Amino acid sequence: MRWEKSIVMNLDRFTSDLADLESRGRRRRLIPRRIDGRFLVDDDGRRLLNFGSNDYLGFALASATPSPSTHAANNIAGSTASALVCGWTLQHHRLAESIAALESTESAVLFPSGFAACSGTIATLAAPGDLILSDALNHASLIDGCRLSKADVVVYPHGDVAFVQQQLQQTARAGQRVWIVTDSIFSMDGDIAPLADLVEVAQRYDADLIVDEAHGTGIFGQAGSGVVEMLGLKNEIAVRIGTLSKSIGAQGGFVAGPQAVIDYLINHCRPLIFSTSLSSGAVAAAQRSIDQIQSDPQPRVHVRRLSRRLREAIGQQCVPGDPAAEVPIIAHIVGNDSAATQASFELQQAGFYVPAIRPPTVPTGTARLRISLSAIHTDEDVDHLASALARLTKA
Repeated sequence: MRWEKSIVMNLDRFTSDLADLESRGRRRRLIPRRIDGRFLVDDDGRRLLNFGSNDYLGFALASATPSPSTHAANNIAGSTASALVCGWTLQHHRLAESIAALESTESAVLFPSGFAACSGTIATLAAPGDLILSDALNHASLIDGCRLSKADVVVYPHGDVAFVQQQLQQTARAGQRVWIVTDSIFSMDGDIAPLADLVEVAQRYDADLIVDEAHGTGIFGQAGSGVVEMLGLKNEIAVRIGTLSKSIGAQGGFVAGPQAVIDYLINHCRPLIFSTSLSSGAVAAAQRSIDQIQSDPQPRVHVRRLSRRLREAIGQQCVPGDPAAEVPIIAHIVGNDSAATQASFELQQAGFYVPAIRPPTVPTGTARLRISLSAIHTDEDVDHLASALARLTKA
C-alpha cells in the first residue's frame, strides 16, 4: 500500500530539517542487512565483517553453534500485559532473581529496554528540589532521566571528580538530596569512569551514586557483573542499571538494588508500570546468557584480550594491568564529519563494517569510527582490521 500524495499535514518543518541534515552530511537512514554470524550481509550479497555490534560476548551473533538467543527464538510470544497486570511470569521472576544474584543486591526488576531503565529510574528516584550531578558524556537515556526528574541538574566535565566535589561543597544546599549519575564505561570513547573516587566523594558529602553498567555487564569482574564488581564497590554503589541487549545478547533492561528502591520503582516508575513486559523469548535468551556468564568466563576473557590486541596493533598506548585497555569499544577519532563517513565507506569496500559516529551523538569536531569487538571475532579478524586502518591512515 502506498500513501496518497494529498496528506492533510504540514510537513515543511520536517522536510526543511531533513534537507539541512542532508546538506551537512548528518542525515541518518535505516539500512536493512542480514546478520550471518560475525558478518553483515548487504542486499547485494556483500559480506562485511561486523565491528559495529554491541554483542560483546557473541551470544546474539553466534551461528556456528546454537546461542542463547537462537535457542529462545522458537518462543516469541508476547507477555500480553504490563508487569503489574499479568506480564510478570515465573520466568521473568527467575531472571530478576538471577540478575540480583549476579549483582549481589537484594532485588532487581526488568524493563522493556535499557533506555527505559535509565531514563525511568533517574526520573523516578530523583525529585524536584534534589540536585543531580551528571557526567557530560553520559548516555542520552541518563540525560533524559535527569531532565524528566525536574531536579536541579549540573552537568560536570567528563570524569572531573574535583568539579563534583566543588559542586557538593558550593552548590548543594543543607538537607538537599544529591545524586551523582554516571556510566561505568562510556559508549562512544570506551573509557572507564573514576568510580572509586566518585564513591569517596559521595560518601564524604552524603550523596547517592547511580551507575549505568550497560557496557560493563558481562565483561568485567570475577563473576562478570561489571566494573563496579571489578573495583570492589558493590557495597558502596547501591543502585546499578544495566541492559540485556549488549553482552547479554537479548533485549530489555534492568535495575538492581535495595528492596526498598526496587519496590519504589515498581510503584512509581512510569516506563515500568505502563509498558508491556518483556517477551518470553527475550527473557529466555537473557536467562541463558546470564547462566553462561556465571559458568563460563572464557568469552569475556577472549574479548578483553582482543581489545588489548587491537589497541596495541593500531598504536594506542596500553598500560599493563589497566582495564581500560581491555574495554571492547575503541574510538578512532577522525574529526571531520565527512572524513569519518568516507573512512567508514572505504572500510566497507575493504570488507569491514565500522560505523561512523557523528554529531550530535559525539561533540562537534570529534567524528569517529567506533570499533566494537566481540568474543565471536578471531585474532585474524582483528589483525586484518588493524591493517585496513593503517592503510586508511597512510592514504
